[in-house]
Amino acid sequence: MELDLYQIDSFTDTIFKGNPACVVPLNEWLSDEVLLNIAKENAVAETAFFIKKKIIFIYVVSHQK
Repeated sequence: MELDLYQIDSFTDTIFKGNPACVVPLNEWLSDEVLLNIAKENAVAETAFFIKKKIIFIYVVSHQK
């Protein structure tokens, strides 16, 4: 499986500052298990997934305990 993944720095206008997060656009929804594994693999506190439609729903996965 190949997915685009964008790592962003939120709450800042300076690169490598702020809070890192990943954003992953999807063509179709994946299982919760796959979404959680993608989030864990990228080792940032939050990962957001979305499918581009007229109404945008963003699902954020936090894998930290």
